[in-house]
Amino acid sequence: MKIQRIEAIPYAIPYAHPLKFASGEVLVAEHILVRIHTDDGLVGEADAPPRPYTYGETQDSIKSIVEKVFAPAMIGLDAMDRGKVHAILNRTINNQVAKGAVDIALWDLMGKSLGAPVHKLLGGYADHMRVSHMLGFRPAQELLDEALRFGEEYGITTFKLKVGRRPLALDIEACHVLRAGLGEDVELYLDANRGWSANEALEVLRRTEGLGLTMLEEPCDAKEAMGRRRLVEKSPIPIVGDESVPTAGDVSRELLSGGSNAICIKTARSGFTEAQQILGLCTGLGVDVTMGNQIDTQVGSMATVTFGAAHEATTRKAGELSNFLDMSDDLMAEPIAILNGTISVRDVPGVGAAIDEDKLAHYRSN
Repeated sequence: MKIQRIEAIPYAIPYAHPLKFASGEVLVAEHILVRIHTDDGLVGEADAPPRPYTYGETQDSIKSIVEKVFAPAMIGLDAMDRGKVHAILNRTINNQVAKGAVDIALWDLMGKSLGAPVHKLLGGYADHMRVSHMLGFRPAQELLDEALRFGEEYGITTFKLKVGRRPLALDIEACHVLRAGLGEDVELYLDANRGWSANEALEVLRRTEGLGLTMLEEPCDAKEAMGRRRLVEKSPIPIVGDESVPTAGDVSRELLSGGSNAICIKTARSGFTEAQQILGLCTGLGVDVTMGNQIDTQVGSMATVTFGAAHEATTRKAGELSNFLDMSDDLMAEPIAILNGTISVRDVPGVGAAIDEDKLAHYRSN
């Protein structure tokens, strides 16, 4: 099963309900579909979501690095030889989303060649994941209305509130309104996307004490090491590393330095192979993990479900899997369904994210 050709196909799908947060906003899903073709006719696929304000990658940079740097060195290799492929990928620094998509496409190929679902190859612990939904910057009552609607329509009982605004009162009010309107049985946690200082984060925690918030993700820039460590030491809830920990090495640094005491895993930036390495670090150290969302399409969300459902530790918390609902359309041939607050894995060879070719032709950029 030799790698014969690699494509990086740009496409754009507008969001019906754009998501706004401290480090930016997303109006259009300008992504890359990575396709790896083999000499026996199989095709492995994965979605690459550029997030320039977080990782510095763009649609153009992902297309260029995949087709001009990775592909020439990978063509002719056996698609099963992922170690050789990763040696090639690792020669280039950064570009985590591009590397992640290549890795997931290889796992998709492996599953298809073996006639096995990738979630089984990864571990097969469960056949579904609970869903957490992200709530963006909006007035408090609108956030509550959205959460109530998602609870009613999809059975979702976990919500991640995007915070990091100034004045702090906007986010503090949203926390109080959501807790009062949703009741005690709904899980709420926060993600500031580095929007505050450590002292501001401590003030928010003080003024939301008693609301039962379960986690605070990236409250301030992890590069502000002393403030971040002080926050971890004083916080009554876990401080989750996300954009500060895209690689296994970054995870080691943050955990050992005391900059985080929980970790968000995103397959869009780590693929499945490095995600396993990160998960191994965390489980070995007894550190909680969450499965995050890179404002993924259904293709990306299916990859997250595939990995998250495969391992016991990643099923303990609801995964951020539902923001594709804010898109005006998607590329999946068989759309994802959220039933009773969960998404099931696909019991088919590969990752289970088959593409609708007509939709791809319609939305592709060139």
